[in-house]
Amino acid sequence: MDTKLTLKLDQHIIEKAKLYAADKKLSLSRLIENYLNVLTSGNVDKTIEVTPFINSLKTGVQIPADLDYKKEYADFLSKKHQ
Repeated sequence: MDTKLTLKLDQHIIEKAKLYAADKKLSLSRLIENYLNVLTSGNVDKTIEVTPFINSLKTGVQIPADLDYKKEYADFLSKKHQ
């Protein structure tokens, strides 16, 4: 089932991506879907360039399933404004 997703991207990147997708005879949506599928599959092909920004998102930090992020944020703000 396809679901609509709205993204905000640099206009120049969008234009380049549209040209690339057209050259590959793909829609831009399908191109992005394929890219995200490859990134999340764990089998990243060496031919796909992963930008430094995307690599910076990987921290390796494991977040506990029972983390109360609202409490953590409230504690952070409390300490920040002491």
